[in-house]
Amino acid sequence: MRVRLSVLLLAIVLCASTIASASSRPPRDLHLVGDHWTAWNPPVPPAGAEVYVVVRGDTLWDLAAKFYSNPYLWPQIWEKNQYILDAHWIYSGDPLEIVGKVTTSETLSSLDQGTGETGTGEAGEEAEGEGEEGGEGLVIKDATLGAPVPLAAETDISCTGYVGEMTEEFPFRLIGSESEALLLNRTAYQNAEAKRIQGDYGSRASLKLGLMAGDIVYVDGGSSKGMSAGEQYTAVLPMETVIHPVTRKPFGRYYHYLGRLRILSVQETTAIAEIMESCDAMVVGSHLKLFEAQPVPIGRTSLMRPVNFPTTAEKLKDAPVILFSQHNLTALAVDHVVQIDRGAEDDLTPGDIFTIYRENRPGLPPVVLGELAVLSVQKHSAVAKIIESRYSIYLGDKLERK
Repeated sequence: MRVRLSVLLLAIVLCASTIASASSRPPRDLHLVGDHWTAWNPPVPPAGAEVYVVVRGDTLWDLAAKFYSNPYLWPQIWEKNQYILDAHWIYSGDPLEIVGKVTTSETLSSLDQGTGETGTGEAGEEAEGEGEEGGEGLVIKDATLGAPVPLAAETDISCTGYVGEMTEEFPFRLIGSESEALLLNRTAYQNAEAKRIQGDYGSRASLKLGLMAGDIVYVDGGSSKGMSAGEQYTAVLPMETVIHPVTRKPFGRYYHYLGRLRILSVQETTAIAEIMESCDAMVVGSHLKLFEAQPVPIGRTSLMRPVNFPTTAEKLKDAPVILFSQHNLTALAVDHVVQIDRGAEDDLTPGDIFTIYRENRPGLPPVVLGELAVLSVQKHSAVAKIIESRYSIYLGDKLERK
């Protein structure tokens, strides 16, 4: 019994190892840059920059632990070195620009009291002020900010999507796959040995529905349209029209990310590619756009807006709102990824933190619901993740930048 159990455990470990290696294959198109081989095209670091040269065995995780005393801050190094297209693979000899050492704590020296005045208080002490109605103001027991931490996981950005225009143009499409091609010329063989195929392989009408990591696929475009081997593309599936929860008017269309593929070789009008990362099953006909690495933003944790000192209803009159949630979720809470109705043209940047409010009945103050962090921005919208919640959060709840 012990021998059988050991064999079973070994099989599970080997299977898990195989799956892990299959889902994160290294780039194959290495080229010589200076005196070393790499898959990337590192730029010349700016004069005066603090630069670290990668050595064998390094990972961004280990380097973050070395320079920032916190391995979870590895996206901060990746964000500064965006020539690295896949954070899982760095190469000996590549230069990494390293930002200065991170401050692990910071004291709030002032806080907006909502009256145009600023109340001050040392961290760990009480800060009091007069509210707009003349009552007791804000009370903070500990205003110390935490160390910088990633505000989300990579997949919260790469596997979500965005709200864009109602119609958008994409340069290429996924037009076929190897698994589809294998079914085209089997009719004669099936007719000859139908009984054996039926018994060994199941229904003769069965097809592989959905393409996942490791599958080989075919893309239109090719060398005639400027496509080249090594390029990476994001597969995009246009979804439903997004109706603004407040105005009830069409705001745009939701475009869902299905995953990422890499071009292996190009022909004149087509290309062969491999799916590198799967979020959802890809389908023939999916649109493709050039992959752009988006590092996870870094932020410092701090106390949520106190429930006894919310913003005013007037300030929320034209405030941003939670616009859309994938899968049509009704009640939202911590860790849910949402879309909001402001973007780059409204000066939003990844890492911005917003307090979430629900408007109250006339004469009563808004209710503090929680917080969300902006992960990535489009022209008129942004992807955000709820990082704090006191109650269920709904589409249409208002936001105020913290």
